[in-house]
Amino acid sequence: MSKTKSGGKTRQHSTRAGKRLGVKTFGGHTVHTGTILVRQRGTKYHPGIGTGLGRDHTIFATQPGTVTFTTRLSRTYISVI
Repeated sequence: MSKTKSGGKTRQHSTRAGKRLGVKTFGGHTVHTGTILVRQRGTKYHPGIGTGLGRDHTIFATQPGTVTFTTRLSRTYISVI
């Protein structure tokens, strides 16, 4: 009888660091220009008023203000007002 389990495929994968994706600044928070609001793969969240969309789909603030989340036509928009 062996002393360790035979993990198979799951034990053969190399461990990788997480990509730190997700919402960084939530609704109601005050932000400055250039603050990253969301890091994402694809456009789960769409840019609204006062925000911009980066090359890797990062949404950031283009003006200072308060973060708001709105849903319209089954899309979630992030705005800075």
